[in-house]
This record gives sequence, C-alpha cells and structure tokens, in this order.
Amino acid sequence: MYENRKRKNTTTTAPTTIITASHPLSKNMQPPTTTATSTKKTLTLTPSRLKDFLLILSFLIIIYLLFSSPRPQLSVTSRTTPSTSFLTTRRHIVFSIASSSTSFIHRQPYIRLWYNPTTTRAFAFLDREAVDPTGNNTRSIMDPTLPRVIISKDTSSFPYTFKGGLKSAIRVARVVKEVVELNEPDVDWFVFGDDDTVFFVENLVTVLSKYDHHGWFYVGSNSESYVQNVKNSFEMGFGGGGFAISYSLAKVLARVLDSCLVRYAHLYGSDARIFSCLAELGVGLSHEPGFHQVDMRGDLFGMLSAHPLSPLVSLHHLDAVNPIFPKMSKTQALEHLFNGVNVDPARVLQQTVCYDPVHSLTVSVAWGYSVQVFEGNEFLPDLLTPQRTFMPWRRGGSAEFTRFMFNIREYPKDPCKRPLVFFMESVTSGKNGIWSHYTRHDVADCNRSYAMKNLEIVRVLSHKLEPDIEQMKVPRRQCCDVSSLFNGSMVISIRKCGADELIAMPS
Repeated sequence: MYENRKRKNTTTTAPTTIITASHPLSKNMQPPTTTATSTKKTLTLTPSRLKDFLLILSFLIIIYLLFSSPRPQLSVTSRTTPSTSFLTTRRHIVFSIASSSTSFIHRQPYIRLWYNPTTTRAFAFLDREAVDPTGNNTRSIMDPTLPRVIISKDTSSFPYTFKGGLKSAIRVARVVKEVVELNEPDVDWFVFGDDDTVFFVENLVTVLSKYDHHGWFYVGSNSESYVQNVKNSFEMGFGGGGFAISYSLAKVLARVLDSCLVRYAHLYGSDARIFSCLAELGVGLSHEPGFHQVDMRGDLFGMLSAHPLSPLVSLHHLDAVNPIFPKMSKTQALEHLFNGVNVDPARVLQQTVCYDPVHSLTVSVAWGYSVQVFEGNEFLPDLLTPQRTFMPWRRGGSAEFTRFMFNIREYPKDPCKRPLVFFMESVTSGKNGIWSHYTRHDVADCNRSYAMKNLEIVRVLSHKLEPDIEQMKVPRRQCCDVSSLFNGSMVISIRKCGADELIAMPS
C-alpha cells in the first residue's frame, strides 16, 4: 500500500514558486511561475462575501474611533448640587405671610425690614380687611412698601376639635392651597411665615440653593423648646420660624390639603396640619438650623452670640423678647442689625474665636452683633455653647418646660464674672474690606485687668462671605487674629483658616 502511494505522488510535480526576497521584480526577472501541471486557483468575490467584508471593516472603524477619541466628561447633578438651571434668586421665591385684621397693622414694621417690592414677591393673608388708625382699610391703602393683601377664603365648614385652640389654624393652613392657586409664574419655592417673622432673604436664597426645587422638599426647623417639640413633633417645621416647600411638592400638596384638614381636626396649629399632610405624602423635613422659631423669652444675647455654623434665615416671636441691642426699641434694634445684614448677610452672627497670648485674652466675635472678651484662655467648645440669658417660652410647670434643644451653659449672675461685651456700632465697606465697629457696654464697675479696663472699642476687619454650594454642604468656621492693644482699641482680622490650622488656645 505504501509503495502504491509513493508511486502515485511521483506522477505529479508539486507547484513551485521562485521569488527573490530582497529585490523587487525587474525587467530581467520573470514573475513566479509554476509547472504546466500546477493547479491554478482564483478567488471569486460573491455578494455575500462582500457584505461580510464591509461589516467587519465597519466594526473595526467603530472600535478605532471609540478608543482613539477623547472621552467626554459626564455632568452629574445630585439633589443638593443644583445646575445653572436650578439657580434660585429672590424672584423665584413667593412668601406667604399669615396675618389677621387685628395684628397686620402692628406687625408692619417687621415686614418692612425684609420685604422689598422690587425684588421680593409676597402676599399677606388676612381673615378680613384691616383698618389702620386713620380709618382706611388695607385694600384702599395699597401701601407699596408692603405685600399685597389677600382675604382668605371661608373655612367655616372644616372641623376643629382641639379644646381651647384657635380655629384660625385651618385658615392659616389653607394659605398653602390658596397661594399655589394664584398661579404665579417662575416659582421655585413657596415660603410660609407669620407677620412677626423676620426673614433674612439673601441667606434664605443661599440655603434653598442647596436643594433641587424640581424635587419634593420641605425645609425648615423645629422649636428650640423641648416640650414644644414633644407636643407637636421633632420633625415638624414650625410655622413661626418659617418653612419652605418646593414648587413641585406644593402643587401636589394643594390638591390634597382639604382632605387632610378634615382628618386632622384634632391638632392645634396650622403647621401641624401641613406637617401631617406632607407625612402622608411620604415627605420628611430637611432640617436647617438657620430658621428660628424663638420659643423663648427675655434676653436673646446668649443664643445670638453663639449662633450655629449656618446662615441666619429667620427670627420669630420678637414681641416676646427684649430688644437685641441695648438702649433701643425692638424695631430700632432690628433695623440696626440690618445695617450689617445689608453689607454682608452671610456673615451676620457667624461666630469666630481667637486668642491674644500677650494679654492672655480670649475673643469671641458674633459678626454684626457683638464681641465678647474673656480674661484668660477659654476652650473653644465652651464658647460655642449658648449662655443661658433667656427664659423658657412656657413659665412654671415641670422641669421639662425649662429644657432646650441645645446645650446651654450658665450665665454668671455676678456681672463682674462675665466677659466684657461690645455691641456693634457701625459697619462700613471699602476697598480693603469690611470694617465693623463695636463699643463697650458696661453693666457694673468691676475690677478688671489693665488690658481689659482700658479697652473701649473693638474694630473687626473682614471680607464679604460668599459661600458656594460646596462650602454650604460642608461649612467650616473661619479664624481670626488679634492685633496689639493700642489707645483703648483692639483690631481683629477675620480670615480663612489654614488647611490644618486649629482654633486653639496658646499652649
């Protein structure tokens, strides 16, 4: 068998090809040839093979383009990082002020502090037309310095069963529905407050800019009083301090609110009804500590001089507290505070602490309000704790009534054991920064150290605080430096802290 195969193979000469590897073909060289007995093969290009070839070629081109071209940068928008399309301004906010025919006239000075008819949209909802001392009603007055007055719709058909409460809570709660149904254009947020709520509008805009108004957001804060939160809810936005509802959520809330008002007839206030209805919609409160219900009485110095590390958004119950500056009426004192607000709103009440190692002094600045100078070195956490200069909202009762929602430290009864206090006198802005001046306020003749005894004026140099969204999400307290005392004056410079700088007493 093997022999037969061998003989058969010798009868055919295998195809041979002769190629010169190092030189191209020339005229003197013959192209490769085969013997006469070689097999000649040809490639036939059929339509199906052409189609396969083109598909493969296209695939290779796509792969090349994907890996050779620069990759585009993706833009990611989170719920608290608004894009430019989410930018909120004063004109994108509609304020709804709950008032009455009896209180509106007396509370107008509070409203004028923050309301600007050219930049602010607001409506005051009353039970009926109010009459001023001259005998004119509010609609005939049409005061351009005040929001437009709207008479609330009749709510007498809704049940109210809270014993000893005020049925006007239903009317005030329904303001949410009535303001949405006004169909104001270009609204991002609806903000609700009382006629004695003072808003700091620029700071409110800054805080709300952290949130995407296209989502469902309910923004505010609870009460400073522990017992008030127990009676209502720790997760409720108290109406006196004000709360904000995003446009998309407010539209839905307005459609379902009436049914909630029927179900929650047993509740006391309007804010409790709004909170309960939002809870049924599955929405919780986004806490912002700059909203202040001010469920306290007396002297607010301890709270205002140790404000949280957050922009001041609102103050309430100002009729129930002392004037926040000495030797002024309540309205005058608030107007004085706005001298600083109008220059640097984000910095107002922001606390900065620094140390004078030469004279062994500790200085705490609540910008635009007060400066406290302590003898010796004080630990920073102690200074961040409010001093108890105020009283509980409810008098008497159990110890629960005296509890607050934050730590407090006792304020010395002996005025000579207290720090020196300087209150803001003026604020001026120039090329080199913002100068605020604070003058000494003595309440007793005390034996002080030489440095403190001769100190009469504190001047503070700062630059306008304009936090961006990222800084708002992760705020950091600023640092300051104390210059040498000269001629009864101290100069403090506020600045950004270094990357690893500590606000610590000298070692």
